[in-house]
Parts: sequence; structure tokens; C-alpha cells
Amino acid sequence: MLVIGEKLSIIAKRVREAMMKKDKGPIQDIAISQWKAGAGMIDANIGPAEDGGEELMQWMVTSIQEVVPLPLCLDTTNYSAIEAGLKVHNNQWGRPLINSTSNDPERFAMLDLAAKYNSKIIGLTVGKGGLPADAEERAAIAAEIMARAAEYGVPLEDLYLDPLVLQIATSQDHALKVIKAVKMFQELNDPPMKTVVGLSNVSNGCPKHLRPILNNYYLSLLIYEGLTAAIADPHEILPTVKTIDVILGRTLYAHSYLEIS
Repeated sequence: MLVIGEKLSIIAKRVREAMMKKDKGPIQDIAISQWKAGAGMIDANIGPAEDGGEELMQWMVTSIQEVVPLPLCLDTTNYSAIEAGLKVHNNQWGRPLINSTSNDPERFAMLDLAAKYNSKIIGLTVGKGGLPADAEERAAIAAEIMARAAEYGVPLEDLYLDPLVLQIATSQDHALKVIKAVKMFQELNDPPMKTVVGLSNVSNGCPKHLRPILNNYYLSLLIYEGLTAAIADPHEILPTVKTIDVILGRTLYAHSYLEIS
């Protein structure tokens, strides 16, 4: 399973301050830490970045890829900032991932960028009308996004469907609906569609000591249903991912399986 390191987000005070000061040190330290912990991609989340977003995203991309040989997930609603990041992304380390398009017409243009720059893209199964009610509605939105991706020239194998994980503290009934949606998404195409979640969303608002427990148990259920990727903290979830792979027979058991990369 692909783990997309989530720690470089403008929401975090240390990261936000480094972005504002253009201080590479903290950004690069966090990126290296996630890479060494087993992340296969790094999420560069600059928020809406309405002012100076293009320059900020370019700075983030080049700063991270100076020290980490990984592709990046470019995470912002700012179209121009996404394109700026794509222009400087070092594809030697792999193809970038755009986070994200959706069923909101304002986000359709992200598919243009994915086609133009040969990027992968996340399709968030939500539209202008609000949150999907259940797994079936998520699957219906996913099918529309898939059709639109094809129209824009984005291959379905480059599309990751995101069922939208919500806070269990306020939307407990959606936890199982998301798990069901992950299973349903794979049935929309042959070969099965790729899926991704923002894992830590499930524990947002919960006490700090509960968050790793909720994240890891939820991840186990999602992986069992075929989850392809997660935006998450690799330090926290890699032992769970490796253990599930052993239990499901995806990797051969050895006493040292947790140390094997």
C-alpha cells in the first residue's frame, strides 16, 4: 500500500511558520523523517494559498525534492499553484499526484492539469451539493468522476478515488459507509480502481491518546477491503501496514518483518 506522508501541512504550526519564512530546514527535516519511516510519496499541503500560492508551491516542491527522492502529492485548491508545482516537480523520482478534483465544477480544471502534465490525480467523491449520504452515493459520484476523467484524457489507472473520511466523533455513521465505498469503488472498473483516504480525518477532534488507536484499527478495516493508498503519518501506520500484509499473505513472514522495507 502506498503511504503518502501527511506531516508537511500548513495546518501544523511549525510547518506554517517555516513556509511563511521560507525556512527550508524544518520542511526538509520532516520530509526526510517521513521518507526514512517508509513513505512512498510526500504530501505538500499549502492550504488555499490565495496570495503567493504559485511561488510557495514551487518553493515547497524544490525544497523537499532537494533532499528526498520521492514524488509529491500537491495539495491545494489553488489551480495556479498546482500548475506551478507541476512545472518544477522532479519526475525522476516518480510522477506527481494532484489533490484533488471532485464533482464540483470549480474543480474540473484539475483534470486538465493532470492530462497536460501526465500527473496522477485524486477524485474526491463529493460535489457542490454537500456530503454524500452513503456508500452508494459515493459510488455514483465516483462513476461520474471516472467518466469525466476519460473525457479529459486522464487514464483511469491514474485516478485515485477518495470516499471522504469524516470525523468519527461527529459523523460515526459514516465510518462504515466509507469502508463499504472503498470496496464498491473497486467494482466500478476492471482492473479495479485505486483508492485513497485521508486517514487521520477519522480521529480529528478526538483525545490525543485515542487518535493512533482509531487511525490504525480503521486502516486495518480499509486495507482488508482493498484500500490502495493513505495520506497518513508513516511513523504511526507502517507497523500496521506491514502486519496486515503478513496476515493476508502478501509478504512472507519472518521474525524481522517489521524491519524489512
